[in-house]
Amino acid sequence: MEIFLTNTLTKKKERFKPLNPDRVGIYTCGLTVYNYAHIGNLRAYVFSDILKRMFLYNDYAVKHVMNITDVGHLTSDDDEGEDKLEAGARREGKSVWEIVDFYTDAFLKDMEALNIIRPDIVCRATEHIDDMIEMISRIEANGYTYIAGGNVYFDTSKIDDYGKLSGLKRNEESARSRVEADPYKKNPFDFVLWFTRYKYESHAMQWDSPWGRGFPGWHIECSAMSSKYLGERFDIHTGGIDHVPIHHTNEIAQSEAAFGHDWVNYWLHNEFLIIGNNEKMSKSLGNFIRLQSLVDQGYNPLDYRYYLLGAHYRKQLAFSIEAMDAARNAMKRVRAKINEMKANEPGKFDSTAFEKMNNDFRNAVNDDLNTPKALAVLWKVLDSDTLSNETKLSLTKEFDRVLGLDLLAEEPQEIPREVITMAEERLEARRARNWKKADTLREKIAEQGYEIMDKKDGYEIRRS
Repeated sequence: MEIFLTNTLTKKKERFKPLNPDRVGIYTCGLTVYNYAHIGNLRAYVFSDILKRMFLYNDYAVKHVMNITDVGHLTSDDDEGEDKLEAGARREGKSVWEIVDFYTDAFLKDMEALNIIRPDIVCRATEHIDDMIEMISRIEANGYTYIAGGNVYFDTSKIDDYGKLSGLKRNEESARSRVEADPYKKNPFDFVLWFTRYKYESHAMQWDSPWGRGFPGWHIECSAMSSKYLGERFDIHTGGIDHVPIHHTNEIAQSEAAFGHDWVNYWLHNEFLIIGNNEKMSKSLGNFIRLQSLVDQGYNPLDYRYYLLGAHYRKQLAFSIEAMDAARNAMKRVRAKINEMKANEPGKFDSTAFEKMNNDFRNAVNDDLNTPKALAVLWKVLDSDTLSNETKLSLTKEFDRVLGLDLLAEEPQEIPREVITMAEERLEARRARNWKKADTLREKIAEQGYEIMDKKDGYEIRRS
């Protein structure tokens, strides 16, 4: 079955054609690990996970690479400000290496909580400095660099189609004003490949290079690492839409300058999660919410995943507690229906109905990852009065290969504290042979929706 994806590079939806039959290489821009990921960041990783799962669902072999940026990303994407890792270390009174380890671990735990399949390769920038130096050397040998103020710059004037990803016009004043003045730049859109001189002289992370001791620019990291693991041309590069005008534009320019040919075939970008007065969620704006914050408010991380799947990845999504409540209630309804199906007669498996509904679902996810439509197919199955429970459960299991909501897992029962307290009181009443009190407590527990079963050494509580 054909797969269609919206390619930012061509500005249209296209039929996917892999470089190699039945195989696909995907690179995802990972987190800059100077702080916790916020739930807006995490939308990008749920999106790339759905993309990967969709290809696996279609029987592709997938090689998925994601970087961890642990050096070189300045507080402005266009080579201005302090290194974000340095800023994080100063904020918390720790070393940059401690900051990297702590927030990388936190990020990977958030991904696990959201049931995101861990990429096949998770690569740290600081472990690939030699690869970056080698790539910069190739770009230099091909005549696309110059040295000024001690730094190695990429010369964007040598690229005729610089900005083709974003549709940037270099002669537009609004575009030129995007980049702060740098006295060493020949052109306003030039960017640093390697820093040897830097306004923050005590930069902790530095390495030897042919141009002097220093550290890489942010953009070169992704080009070097993606190409190391996926080759000098690969299928898909993903990221948030905020990467289009600068980071991904610069990645394309430097990579195609190094290799002398087209680099990535499909560029896929997810839209912002917005909050408040239509602001994107951002650490710099101070309006970000962590996944743990939702957990602390009683939400399961998979409630948030369901919430994200309810909107197309290319549409802005407005965050609200009301929307989270709706997602949580929807997940409860799904699980209740699944538990009911498991508890009742399975019935006869209907292979014809299975194929039809599975094709409906496949058509949805293969059409540019239309997850809202895919969820609608799931609900159609769950609400059906004609499909057998066996057919419904089989379809739910198949759909969840893409949705990743862990729908058939046994739901852990979280017994309310007040119910446990009553159960303990009832146990003491039974030991004291106060049967009237024990019966009264059993009734009160039942009113809370739970059943208590007496055991030789205590009791067991389960939902009634």
